[in-house]
Amino acid sequence: MERGGEAVSGAKGGGEKPGIDRAKSGAVPAAFLYSMLLSHVPHAFSTRVGGVSSGCFASLNFGNPSELTSDRRDTVANIERNWAIVRDAIRTPRRRVAQVHQVHGGDVVTLRAGDDPCPEPSVKADAIVTDQASILASVRVADCAPVLLASEDGRVVAAVHAGWRGVIAGTATNALLAMHAMHADPGARIVAAIGPCISMAAFEVGPEVLEAFEARFGNDASILRRGDGGKGHVDLRAALRRQLLEAGVADVDVLEGCTKSEPERFFSHRGQSGLTGRMVAVIGVR
Repeated sequence: MERGGEAVSGAKGGGEKPGIDRAKSGAVPAAFLYSMLLSHVPHAFSTRVGGVSSGCFASLNFGNPSELTSDRRDTVANIERNWAIVRDAIRTPRRRVAQVHQVHGGDVVTLRAGDDPCPEPSVKADAIVTDQASILASVRVADCAPVLLASEDGRVVAAVHAGWRGVIAGTATNALLAMHAMHADPGARIVAAIGPCISMAAFEVGPEVLEAFEARFGNDASILRRGDGGKGHVDLRAALRRQLLEAGVADVDVLEGCTKSEPERFFSHRGQSGLTGRMVAVIGVR
């Protein structure tokens, strides 16, 4: 999965109505994908289309691989302009963006109303849960799965970054527990959407990953398949969907798209040998 979880500062507060992929037949790919389950809150899953960055970051980029030297990185100015495009698209031009330093773990940052509006980008975690109306929770991806969650009343939301380590660490279910703890009604119904990520067919893994998934999910053929030479494939979206439903999420939307197999639409750490940008999944309370 993608390396380097450093957040880029500059995502300061200040479209199209959230709902579905707005790409028309024969037109260029849509810049953003939306879930009908989350249509009651501002949210989006970005693609790589519709931004201002260039080169390997073309064009809607939100981050840099940590191994790149400063002279090869996308500029903060470009990333700030790309963030403005996102905020305008979901009609939240004045909200600030909350980001964390993603580390492929299970930790969750909670931002309650009355707290400081955003964590420092150096804070290490892989999910953000909030009920603050002034911010947008976000995660960055380039093969890992982005997950957005919201209570049905739109008062509490979460953004989750989950690669295979995040799936095994239970990052999405940890975020769900934090949402229930934050909501005034601990029994509030939660809905979720899983965005584009690397597909099962494109995600070949070694024996250590297969063993971890088998220990967690058994021999579920929809989630893992063993191949030759000790290798196999796992399905991040199927695993996350099962985890969320088992944890009590009311409904889960699974968006289509393989980041590795569709380079014209998505950034992919594996597909572009690490020299690529980052997409975002972003969500705010209603």
